[in-house]
Amino acid sequence: MTIGTKPLPALSSPPATMPPDLAASGAAIPPIERLRHMNAQTWQDFIYEWAHSLKARYARVELCGGAGDMGRDVVAFESATEDNPWDNHQCKHYDHPLTPTDVWPELGKLAYHTFQKDYSLPRRYIFVAPRGAGNALSKLLRRPDALRAGLFGAWERYCRREIISTSEVVLAKPLKAHIEATDFSIFSAASPLTIIEDHRKTPWHSFRFGGGLPLRADPPLPPTVISLHEVNYVRALLDAYEDRLGSTLSAADDLADTSLSTHFSRSRREFYSAESLREFSRDNVPLGTFDRFLDEVHDGVLDVVQAQHNDAYERVLAAVRQAKALQLTANALVSRTTTMDRGGMCHQLANDLRLKWRL
Repeated sequence: MTIGTKPLPALSSPPATMPPDLAASGAAIPPIERLRHMNAQTWQDFIYEWAHSLKARYARVELCGGAGDMGRDVVAFESATEDNPWDNHQCKHYDHPLTPTDVWPELGKLAYHTFQKDYSLPRRYIFVAPRGAGNALSKLLRRPDALRAGLFGAWERYCRREIISTSEVVLAKPLKAHIEATDFSIFSAASPLTIIEDHRKTPWHSFRFGGGLPLRADPPLPPTVISLHEVNYVRALLDAYEDRLGSTLSAADDLADTSLSTHFSRSRREFYSAESLREFSRDNVPLGTFDRFLDEVHDGVLDVVQAQHNDAYERVLAAVRQAKALQLTANALVSRTTTMDRGGMCHQLANDLRLKWRL
């Protein structure tokens, strides 16, 4: 007996204009898919990162997850000093959307510990999970009375032995009365898309999900009056100009009638451009990314700075020219860096006393 066969269907060809990054890494995986495939450790790291996004909405954010957390994971407070009001973000890592049986022990812990006055009732209690809440739980979260009734019905099986490891918690009348008096409308579940959008506001988002860095705003123009945080690199420039002019410059105003005033103005614009890149890095890439970039520029121009030059001003020009020509590709900030930033980083290094123009 011959088994019938049929030819494979024709497949479309890859696009002829495929970008090189797509050829190297394949099509981008949507963030929501990455969220669903995180293992327990990656999910914990992600939650630590995501918690930082809450600082934009709260005065104080703390992590409590682990042994002895009493049913609290990420707690956020409206006040920097007071514990009320506060919100609890309960983080669960499962390979399925949350079900009622997943959350009964957590509701039981909250009921017991608030009854014991270990802490006060939160204003909001939000479940945070990679796949969100399933249909059954979502329906209960929209019906607070049904959620409370469900907790009563699930107590013996899911709460009595799960709240405290060393003893059982019986649903006695006082505890039941406390639960009946609790407002169950405080409970909700965060959408995975909302979690991703919150995470987008942290410096780890591009590292975690890819997709490139957001665009930068135009750098600010330098103020008319030189600021205190400019003192070191300004003095270094004046020293270099003195070496070229052969005269003493006590302040930047002394440059008004010289041919170097244009260079000084350009240098300040470059410095402020690099400072705006530093600010951009704090919100969009992991801590230390900008400092590593600054180190690369330092290493790339140091030989030029230490070489012989006719005067210190020529040394400044050579260092800035070298910084703008450096082939730096390994840092995440490269795609959002301009040649003006590169020049400004030389002045940042002088401001930090890591480079000297007049040796």
